[in-house]
Amino acid sequence: MTSYPAVTDDVRSQMGRDGKRAAQRTVLDARQRLTSSTGTRASFDFELMHDYADSRLGAALPMAALVGILAFVASFWVPMLFTALWAGVVLFSMLIVVLMAQRFKRTPPARFNAAEWTATFVAGETLLGLAWSMLALFTLVASASTLAPVMFAMVLVAIAANAIATRTLPPATLVSTLPVTVTVSANLLMLGGTLNYTLAAVALCGEVFFVYLARQLHASELHTITHQAEKDTLISELEEARQMSDEARRHAEQANIAKSQFLATMSHELRTPLNAIIGFSEVLHSELLGPHHVPQYKEYAGDIHGSGQHLLNLINELLDLSRIEAGKYELNEEVVSLVDIAADCCRMMELRAKAKGVELAFNFGTDLPRLWGDERAIRQVILNLMSNAIKFTPQQGKVTLTVARSADGGQLVSIKDNGPGIPPDEIETVLSSFGQGSLAQKTAEQGAGLGLPIVQKIMELHQGRFDLFSKLRFGTEVIATFPRARVMDALAPVVEKRNRLEIYSAAS
Repeated sequence: MTSYPAVTDDVRSQMGRDGKRAAQRTVLDARQRLTSSTGTRASFDFELMHDYADSRLGAALPMAALVGILAFVASFWVPMLFTALWAGVVLFSMLIVVLMAQRFKRTPPARFNAAEWTATFVAGETLLGLAWSMLALFTLVASASTLAPVMFAMVLVAIAANAIATRTLPPATLVSTLPVTVTVSANLLMLGGTLNYTLAAVALCGEVFFVYLARQLHASELHTITHQAEKDTLISELEEARQMSDEARRHAEQANIAKSQFLATMSHELRTPLNAIIGFSEVLHSELLGPHHVPQYKEYAGDIHGSGQHLLNLINELLDLSRIEAGKYELNEEVVSLVDIAADCCRMMELRAKAKGVELAFNFGTDLPRLWGDERAIRQVILNLMSNAIKFTPQQGKVTLTVARSADGGQLVSIKDNGPGIPPDEIETVLSSFGQGSLAQKTAEQGAGLGLPIVQKIMELHQGRFDLFSKLRFGTEVIATFPRARVMDALAPVVEKRNRLEIYSAAS
């Protein structure tokens, strides 16, 4: 009974830890959102900017090649000096962005500041966007009517390339693409004409489309990072729960070992004085040293003797259970006859059954082979099961003990009674240590609830199986089954085949 407050305190402390952990997680998430530049979490900002830096570094050479190709193509309409100057300015701006990305990659995550790095990258992308917008100045040194389609194509390429490269940083996408779009579109509108108006409109639509596409890619990337963070959090919580479960299991095992050691020690200490109490009470009850002057003394001595026997049986059960749970219960195996053991147990319980008015029947199969097992343990199994059956069977009831072959070739002991039965929801309780059903709590012959658990443990040591079947108002049947491997079947005789010629020679 003393263990329940401790268990309750452990549960309450665990619930308190879980609540505290959830509150800390909520506060941390709110703090992350407040310090984030995107309204999500600061850690997500770091991941997004990390992807942006990787994208800019990875696209540096392809973008430089693209700028060179565009400058070479434009040189067919614009003097080479101006296209080279424009390409140099764009490449210099790209170099600044790349250096910023490299510095970001070298910065430790602990020193990450989302707002500061966002402003830095936006400033660099703004410079790059202004460098791209110098395309519009080509009209000052070349024929505007022939240059319009070329500038339109270069604008679309610039918008697409920068939008894809800056997709994880939406402000950078806008400032790197909008300047060139606005300046070239304004230049086309100033040139006039249906073709130029159409090209300007398409350039503006292209700007809107690629900015929208970049934002969609940003949302998808953010969604992926969120799921990754949730998965990492779940894995961390599962690992923490596993560690806590392992720790709780270790504590439970240590407590179980300590309990078993305590029971074993106390059982030994208690049995010594009990033997003296039982012996002297039996002497007093039998009046070996002379008759009692007070008749009640004989009755009291009988009560002391009966109570001592009951307490000794209880201590023996506790000792057996503690030895089994501590792994110190060793089987003394030998070849035994299950029928003979069952018959002896039936004779031992016959007097108790008659005293209660219960009919005891014994059925056994013929030609049952012997069994490899511990005779004392098997006897304890049968006695415990028969004792329970007789205890809970009312007067004029019947208890049937059966020894037979099992379906898999093993041997079984079945004990069936027509008592009140066990409710289905109490069977698990009855099979647990110290568990008692409602009927056992009402009867005068209350036990400790250790008989069936000891039977289960002994059958497990014999690699066998224990089953309990019960139905209210119809009775209970318990079956202890020993495996086929323990049955000592007789070996078939060895027949030596001899050649007919040898047999004839021996006869002659």
